[in-house]
Amino acid sequence: MTLRPLHHRLGDRVEEIPFTASDGTELGLCRVAPEDGSTDRPVVLVLHGLTASADMFTLPETRNLVDVLLDAGYEPWLLDWRGSCRLPYNEGRVRYTFDDVALYDIPEAVALIRERIDGRPLLAVAHCIGALCLSLSMAAGLVPGLTGVVAQGVFLTPKMSWKTRARLHFGGELLRSRLVNIPTDFKKVGFWSKPSLIFAEVSLGAECKDPNCQILHNDSWGVGGSLFVHDNLHDTTHDRLAELYGTVPMWILPHLRSIELAHTMMRYNDSDGRYDALPKNALDHAGSFDAPLMLLSGSDNRFWYDSNEICHDVLTRRNPELDVRYVEVPGYGHLDAFIGRNAALDVFGHIVDFLDECLTRPPGRVGAGTGSGAR
Repeated sequence: MTLRPLHHRLGDRVEEIPFTASDGTELGLCRVAPEDGSTDRPVVLVLHGLTASADMFTLPETRNLVDVLLDAGYEPWLLDWRGSCRLPYNEGRVRYTFDDVALYDIPEAVALIRERIDGRPLLAVAHCIGALCLSLSMAAGLVPGLTGVVAQGVFLTPKMSWKTRARLHFGGELLRSRLVNIPTDFKKVGFWSKPSLIFAEVSLGAECKDPNCQILHNDSWGVGGSLFVHDNLHDTTHDRLAELYGTVPMWILPHLRSIELAHTMMRYNDSDGRYDALPKNALDHAGSFDAPLMLLSGSDNRFWYDSNEICHDVLTRRNPELDVRYVEVPGYGHLDAFIGRNAALDVFGHIVDFLDECLTRPPGRVGAGTGSGAR
């Protein structure tokens, strides 16, 4: 399998690592080597969201997350899990649920990385659905020993607007009966196709004339909400949106609906014994988390709203022994917390400070026993 090339300015320091999950699904994994050639740095696994890819962390037009992690003394590893738009099968009919990501993709990537890093500290930075899936892996005890975890946008307690909830639950089946997926790139759709009606709907009231922007910013694939603060994007990033974010598979909607109804990360597959290793409700097993946790969100997140603030409140109330904090970044939405032109100045410092703090903790210690919030 050949992944779509990763866009970056890192030269030959990007090492592509062949990786096939134990269920036979081919994935993407790469290591970014430090410029000085050092091999003793702490390692950070970075996880993208649904329809995105590792590309969102290596934007050549901005100072990106990988740049910042390298300069801060870390070694980034980027996983393209089975929802990545860099994978050639992503726009086809390869079916999966988030259970597969939590059971196979993330734990097996962590195991492979640990084989290569000779006991160095391993931390994780996860975005959106990648963070939700990581929470299920952690609740199942499949990724023990992480030194610290940053979850951006959402983690254990998803919250959507009433508009998004209504469309997801009542319009989802209608869409599933007519479409295999909802694309982001209008050029792949054209005027005379089924998805063109969705592009027409999301254009209503839009300030930006770019249809690829409209489907992400104005109405999030027609289900409501907005995925970024428009003015936070670099012009080049804005023009690359259809490249950075792929199609939304309709077969994933039933699992997403079950998560939204429960307001927590849930296992979807109950009749298949392969998934028995995953708990039915991840929140009920959060007390077993053994890594400090930072819940990060933009103050203007209009897709997941205050999901992570709620998660912080719930975890500190139910599991006061956990080290969990909430950090809110003013003026940011959801995607722009990573792809915004000034994210290196406004957002990434919070991430690096937290990772640095995690490295100074005594071995085996989760935290001080109390949750803390920050804005």
